[in-house]
Amino acid sequence: MRVNWRQIHAARNSFAALSAACEQEGFILHPAEKPADDVTCYSLNSINESQYRHEISSSDSITIVGGPHASACPGEVAEYADYVIVGEGEFTLPRLLAQIGRDGDTKIPGVATAHFYEPPDTCVRLDAYPAFSQTKGYVEITRGCPFSCGYCQTPHIFGHCMRHRSIDTIAEYANRYEHARFVSPNAFAYGSDGIHPRWEKIERLFLQLKHAIYFGTFPSEVRPEFICEESLSLIVQYCSNTRLHFGAQSGSDPVLERLCRGHTVDEIIRAVELCTEFSITPVVDFIVGFPFETDEDQNLTLDLIQWVARSGNVHVHRFIPLPGTPLAGTNARSLLPETEKICGKLALSGKLTGSWNDPEIRFFRPPSNVIP
Repeated sequence: MRVNWRQIHAARNSFAALSAACEQEGFILHPAEKPADDVTCYSLNSINESQYRHEISSSDSITIVGGPHASACPGEVAEYADYVIVGEGEFTLPRLLAQIGRDGDTKIPGVATAHFYEPPDTCVRLDAYPAFSQTKGYVEITRGCPFSCGYCQTPHIFGHCMRHRSIDTIAEYANRYEHARFVSPNAFAYGSDGIHPRWEKIERLFLQLKHAIYFGTFPSEVRPEFICEESLSLIVQYCSNTRLHFGAQSGSDPVLERLCRGHTVDEIIRAVELCTEFSITPVVDFIVGFPFETDEDQNLTLDLIQWVARSGNVHVHRFIPLPGTPLAGTNARSLLPETEKICGKLALSGKLTGSWNDPEIRFFRPPSNVIP
C-alpha cells in the first residue's frame, strides 16, 4: 500500500513529524502534488481548507485529513474525506494506516468518519517519536499551553498541560543542524508548567547544543511576561539570534483581559524596554479587529504599535475567528482609517509586516517570483 502526503506549504513541519512517526511503523509518506493511489494524507488549517475540499471529495484514493481544521470540525471534514484524524497524529495515523492496509476495523478513537467518531484516548509523549527522520523539520520541544487565549486553537488540539521533549533527545536532533531552531508555543516555558519558568532547564538545554542556537524566534516565539533579565541573559550568552519574537496582541488591557491573555500592557512595554537594554530587537505580534474591540481599544493598540516600531519591528494581523476557539463564530470588526494608514506607512518603512487587511495572506505560499 502506497501512502502519499499532499504537499502543502503551511504543513511542512507536520510532514516532518508524521513522516518520522509513520516510518517507525513501516509506512513511508511519499510527497505528492495531487492525490494518488492508494492513500493520500492532508494536513489543513481553517484558512486553506476550502482550497482542498473539492480535490479531496473527488479523489479516487483513500483520503485522510488531519490538522487544526480537522481537529476543530471533524464532522464537517468527514463529509468529504474518508477519514479524519482528530488531535495529535503520531500514534493515530500509523494505527489507522495499519488497519486500512489489512482491511481491519478502522473504528479507532481519534478517527472520525461520516458514520463514526470516538474522541482520542491517547496523549503523545514527545520522546516516544523522532523529531524528524528523512524529511527534516524544526525540533518541536514543547506541546500544550496553560492559557486559553480567545483566538487560539493550540489548547484545543494539544491540551492545557505542557509536555516537553527531553534535553538529550532535543540535542540529538538539533545537533544535526548548523543552526538549531525549535517549535514551541512559548520557548521560555521549556521544562516548566508554562506559568512558572525554569531557567536552569533552558540553560541545561543550551549547554547540550553544539552549533548556533536560535531561540525565541519563529517558530518558537515567547510571551512578554517571560521576558526578564534572566531570560535575556541566556539569549545573549548562548544564542545567535539578535531578535526576540513575542505576542502582545493588543494595546488595551480590557481587550487583553477578555482574551484571557494572562498579561498586561505594562508587561508588554517592560518586555520591549528590556530587549533594547540587552541590544535585542523586539519583534512584536498584534491582532487588530477583535469583535469586541472599541474605537478606543483599537487606538490604544495603534499607539502601542507605533511606540514599539521606534525600537523594534511589528507583525500585525487581522483577527480570524477560528473554529474550536472561544471566539469561533464571531466576526472581525472594521479597522479605523487611521489604523490602515499607520500600518501602511510603517510597512513601507520596513518596520511592520503582516496582513492587517487580508488575514488569509499569511497562510498561503508566495509566488515563486516573490522574494519573501
